[in-house]
Amino acid sequence: MSRGFLSLPDTSAFVLADATVPAAVLPAAAIRGAVEGLVRCDIHVADGRIARIAPVGGGEETASAPTRVGLDGGIVLPRLVDVHTHLDKGHIWPRTPNPDGSFMGALDSAGRDRIAFWSAEDVAARMDFALRCALAHGTGAVRTHLDSLGPQTAISWPVFAEMREAWKGRIALQATALFTCDIVTGDEPQFRDIVATVARHGGVLGGVTFLGAAPDAALDLALDRIFMAAAANGLDLDFHVDESDAPEARSLERIADAAMRHRFKGRILAGHCCSLALQNETDAARVIDKLGEAGIAVVSLPMCNMYLQDRRPGRTPRWRGVAPLHELKAAGVPVMVASDNTRDPFYAYGDLDMVEVFREATRVAHLDHNGDDWIATVTTTPGDVMRLADAGRLAEGGPADLVLTRARSWTELLARPQADRVVVVAGRALDEALPDYHELDRLVAAQREGQDR
Repeated sequence: MSRGFLSLPDTSAFVLADATVPAAVLPAAAIRGAVEGLVRCDIHVADGRIARIAPVGGGEETASAPTRVGLDGGIVLPRLVDVHTHLDKGHIWPRTPNPDGSFMGALDSAGRDRIAFWSAEDVAARMDFALRCALAHGTGAVRTHLDSLGPQTAISWPVFAEMREAWKGRIALQATALFTCDIVTGDEPQFRDIVATVARHGGVLGGVTFLGAAPDAALDLALDRIFMAAAANGLDLDFHVDESDAPEARSLERIADAAMRHRFKGRILAGHCCSLALQNETDAARVIDKLGEAGIAVVSLPMCNMYLQDRRPGRTPRWRGVAPLHELKAAGVPVMVASDNTRDPFYAYGDLDMVEVFREATRVAHLDHNGDDWIATVTTTPGDVMRLADAGRLAEGGPADLVLTRARSWTELLARPQADRVVVVAGRALDEALPDYHELDRLVAAQREGQDR
């Protein structure tokens, strides 16, 4: 059964006939006759996995052949990969909104909400709600940043560990420690505790590298210690680089220098990187070359950054706050887009819907008319960064984790929200609706009770 535009048979074997699949998510052997980066094929499913990807009508027609489900050329995607989110902040907007839509307003509001309300129960309730949204929309893997400051580290990481176990088989979860780099040198015991917590929970080490001042020797020292700690504990790295148009926001190059200085072998992801789009051509080219040499990938968060960047009262924004994805990709740097924040002071909207993220990223960053493999930004590329072998791709022997749509072309896929999409997990159509926002009313009520005391 399904809540979308079709129903799948209640059997372990069937064929999704006449599907259209992006070539970027297929192995080379399955790509035949691609047009605009799309391949027509039949997808044979058996026992929750993809048994065969064949030319349309290429299967044996026998009395015992599996049930055929005609898709009429509808696009089939793998379940998508959301490599940069903040599940611990999600859905706090109703009780602590951003007063002016600015980055500093977001920082202050989120900080106050964390100190006042982020108990284990509160974080778990909002995480679970957010993950149910992601699942219903067709996401198969999520990496979340967790505020790892003061007492919150000891609260949020165990909650995340429980959530990762509870969601196993539905969404693959990873977590990154989010803290400011001044902690590394200014509060060494806290930094050691963060590293130990991340290592204990199999997480990713992070850090916010731009705090309003130009990079200096203190930042270089902090980066050295972060890289050494990551190498010593076998951890990958995921940095919040900058969300700013300030000329001082130049820490991305320092990260690349540190990676090369330490000959770091792990994966490195740099998030936001807004200011790179405003650097002059010479400086930007130098930084991009270093990213390629250091093996650093970049994720841009176009929806959130368009909400925050260049916001000034009474003035229309002049720039998009998006990293230079085209230039990075042309230089061989792996690029991605992701959700970032959802209904919190950093972004008042969003629902962990990666179809929406890709649609808006295409419009905002002009991902159209510039190649037909940009779907990799929400599928194979983030799957590789997260070290998830099957995530974001369709291959024989791989899981039958799919998003089925009626759209037959890129323009049809991106013109509408695809609200009738069918999400398939392990060969079974998901029969779960989006959670109702009313479920979160009790968290707002808890705030009011606290204010009345």
